[in-house]
Amino acid sequence: MQGSERSAAIQLVDYDPDWPRIFEQLRNGIWPSVCDLALAIEHVGSTSVPGIAAKPIIDIDLVIKSMADLPAVVERLTPLDYKHRGNLGVEGREAFLSPKNRPGHHLYVCAQNSFALRNHLTVRDHLRDHPRDVAVYSELKRGLAEQFPRERERYVEGKTAFLLSILKQYGLTWD
Repeated sequence: MQGSERSAAIQLVDYDPDWPRIFEQLRNGIWPSVCDLALAIEHVGSTSVPGIAAKPIIDIDLVIKSMADLPAVVERLTPLDYKHRGNLGVEGREAFLSPKNRPGHHLYVCAQNSFALRNHLTVRDHLRDHPRDVAVYSELKRGLAEQFPRERERYVEGKTAFLLSILKQYGLTWD
């Protein structure tokens, strides 16, 4: 995480119906460079769920068959101005610093069978199908952003129990 990102206030906004279009624009800029290596590019995170309050940053998972393909993917993303940052402590998910000249987004490369990808897709799909949980999660995030406006780690920690409760419904945990 960059220093300015650490101290920046957590900004949550109401759902923006333009987020899927922005995702498609970003996806279309990435896909031609990796289409022979990638299986899919998924819109994940809160901006992928209609109606949810979110930080206005698109989360993208580029899905590959296995991490053996990662070096080739890194090589293909480098000319697009993505910088590989490693897994940042999350096994099975490699993070990339996004180019400054594109809409705000986080790009991750995940192996198709990774826990990180499975968890992202499970939470996304659950929230898309459960509007009541969207409302609860939005309120939780707003309260945490108000309580910890510049403490990103505490904000994230405050969301963990809710997210784990969703994963547990599907028999998924990190244990």
